[in-house]
Amino acid sequence: MADRGASALSLPDDWPAHPDPILALNRMGSFDWDLDSGLFHMDARAHEIFDMRPDEYDGDPASLSVRVPPNEAIRLDALVAQAIKDGSENYGAYFRLRLRGGALRWTHTQGYIRRDRTGRPRRIVGIVRDATDELGDLAARRDGDTLDDARREQTNVVQLTTAALAHARTVQDVIDVLKDTQGLTHLGATSLVMGLVEAGRIRLIAEGPEGSFVPGTLVTRIDEPYPMSEVVRTLTPRFIESADEFARGYPVLWPHLTDLRITSAAYLPLIVQARPIGAMGLLYSDRRGFTPEERNILVALGSSIAQSLQRAMFYEQEKDIAQGLQQAMLPRTIPSVPGADVAVRYRAATIGGSHGRDIGGDWYDLIPLPGGTPSGGGRVGAVIGDVQGHDTHAAAVMGQLRIVLRAYAAEGHTPATVMARASVFLHELDTDRFATCLYAEVDLATGVVQVVRAGHIDPLLRDPDGACRRVAVPGGLPLGLSAEFGSLDYPVGTIELDPGHTLLLCTDGLVEQPGADLDDGMLALAAFISAGPGDVRKLADQLIDVAEERGGDDDVALLLLRRRGPDGPQSGNRLQQHVAPGDPEALAEARHMIRAAVRAWGARDRSDEIELVADELITNALMHTEGAAIVTLRALTGDERRLRVEVEDSSSALPRRREAGESGVSGRGLMLVDLLADGWGVEARGGGKCVWCEFAVPPPGRP
Repeated sequence: MADRGASALSLPDDWPAHPDPILALNRMGSFDWDLDSGLFHMDARAHEIFDMRPDEYDGDPASLSVRVPPNEAIRLDALVAQAIKDGSENYGAYFRLRLRGGALRWTHTQGYIRRDRTGRPRRIVGIVRDATDELGDLAARRDGDTLDDARREQTNVVQLTTAALAHARTVQDVIDVLKDTQGLTHLGATSLVMGLVEAGRIRLIAEGPEGSFVPGTLVTRIDEPYPMSEVVRTLTPRFIESADEFARGYPVLWPHLTDLRITSAAYLPLIVQARPIGAMGLLYSDRRGFTPEERNILVALGSSIAQSLQRAMFYEQEKDIAQGLQQAMLPRTIPSVPGADVAVRYRAATIGGSHGRDIGGDWYDLIPLPGGTPSGGGRVGAVIGDVQGHDTHAAAVMGQLRIVLRAYAAEGHTPATVMARASVFLHELDTDRFATCLYAEVDLATGVVQVVRAGHIDPLLRDPDGACRRVAVPGGLPLGLSAEFGSLDYPVGTIELDPGHTLLLCTDGLVEQPGADLDDGMLALAAFISAGPGDVRKLADQLIDVAEERGGDDDVALLLLRRRGPDGPQSGNRLQQHVAPGDPEALAEARHMIRAAVRAWGARDRSDEIELVADELITNALMHTEGAAIVTLRALTGDERRLRVEVEDSSSALPRRREAGESGVSGRGLMLVDLLADGWGVEARGGGKCVWCEFAVPPPGRP
């Protein structure tokens, strides 16, 4: 960490042995406080200001107690401790010294905190000066004990209010601070009013206590005869010191305030960069008049409040822009998906507790895909992702990334290609952001889900009976990083989504908690989903409610997709067999399985065609690839009943149609498939492919 205190004073290493002569010329003393040893060194001028001879001071700060009254010492110690604790570079304060003769003298000190590379404070260097002339008028108006009490009370109000305003992010936060019992009303004000300048008018944003609202003052013109209008016009505070003065100066307003028994009032313009942004009024029922010190404190607080209000207004404007940007970037509507129930949710992050919402780069999307199966089942791409950061730039990157992902998927590219191209796009976008993403391509006719993962958390799968588990999916590097490091390999995992099963995709804001392990978070999320309702919309609401209650500094995106179908999975609606190369028994078992299933499912009339095509696909897989073949037979329901045969192998090479010679025994396989099946195609599956074909069969009882 930089030694910011040193840079502020530009002091030599052997200071204070050779203090800056400019300090002496300006009648300022200097000190050097070694926080490790506790020694407090002062130069000759500082000894004069403290009215102490060099032989009376041994370097121990406690020795100064003979000159610093106890109440002032407590206040100074608290100020220094707070500056050290909150990482401040410097502090400053006015305090009083008791001279040898017993008289009190105002003094000002300014200290600069020097820290080591770890941020630990090691040394405080600074100045002290006589502030008698500067604050003489103020000191003269106060008796000793009365001044002690008043300064202690007002200092507490200033410190408490300023500290509270430092955490206010919205206009309502500022209002809440001022109306709180520790806010400005602690000065004894009966009522608080505040208005903001908007388009040449003053709009009332706060009034209290309840019942003190004056009809007709919700929106007033700046030229109207009201005290807030006057201070906005003149940029000058207005202190009203009696009820008679109030009644004479503002006859339109005064009759509405008689029940409050107002005896004095202070109206302050709220000015930022010489421009009025509003006005504030404090009305008192037990005070007559204001001392110069009280006026100065109120004016100073008015300036602090104006700065806080301006900051809050900028924050709210930026938040509105950011939220509008993010809403524009997220899908406006989610398309209806035949054969599935879908629910999506988004929750913005809460940064700094309850003081507002921040924008993030989380997103979801649902993309209708080309190439639905002849059985009428649709194909859809489900996306969940998270761009690094919580700002408008993250939202802008998210919007661009969502659009290109949708475009690549809609063009019909394989899931691995979609993810690789998106990574290249983000890398070439000239941004330092990366993104995690999960893309799932769902075939609702077969229930096959192909998943690619780019640094994102795994999906979860919920069974119809409520059991929920994490599905481990192989993954690649986050988008943007994979292109940067030249690794665009995104392996594809396969999930079977039976009717009634629900696929859940989410960002890590729903899982991660401070101090908790990610795996533990996934287990807790799975347990919560297991106990939740089966309806995806109700379940999504419950999940987002949990995220809302927990808060957190990360946003949450959520997508749930439940495959519709019969009330429960039917036994025997999917059969599968592994066929190893050179294993005639496995091949015979696969043929037997197909023959028995076809007849059991009421497709006896087409059994020869189905067996012949299935045998051809299995034979091709075994002959032209090096690994085993996986044969799956499915019964599909929809507008019409169909049987689907899938043969999956480990080769990514696509089958191609060849011309067979007059005496050739090969080259007719795909011609047979095309001739006998009602539909066929090829899908990428992980590192290999799946060749499928479908046959329309009449429902049971119909010829």
